[in-house]
Amino acid sequence: MRQVGDNRAEATSNGESASFYDQIGGHATFKKLVHEFYRGVAADPEFRAMYPEQDLAPAERRLRMFLEQYWGGPTTYSEERGHPRLRMRHIPFRIDSRARDMWLKHMRAAVDTLDLSPLHEGILWDYLERAAHSLVNAAD
Repeated sequence: MRQVGDNRAEATSNGESASFYDQIGGHATFKKLVHEFYRGVAADPEFRAMYPEQDLAPAERRLRMFLEQYWGGPTTYSEERGHPRLRMRHIPFRIDSRARDMWLKHMRAAVDTLDLSPLHEGILWDYLERAAHSLVNAAD
């Protein structure tokens, strides 16, 4: 049975499973993705206002750890914060379709900075879109 963060792919040539995390470059790729995302957030006054923390570094770290774990990397997120419970953690924030679309705009720009194969980019983007849609908790 697969668990959160168990995103193994086909067996590698030596018979071991390679996680999506490893296939796309591991920590360096997720660090760049999330850094570029938060760079966009910081430069967008309207969207930045939705983030309560003055310093975005802790939010950047949490998102990076979550994505790394989800895609088969280190389990640091759960070790430090417990089960991800994405919807529960986002309930205090009003997320309507406009907020979702702004999040996706900045995440799309961040994904576009990565040098991923079309297959890997599609897999990543599909998840990010589904996750963003699932977190909407307010009507427009």
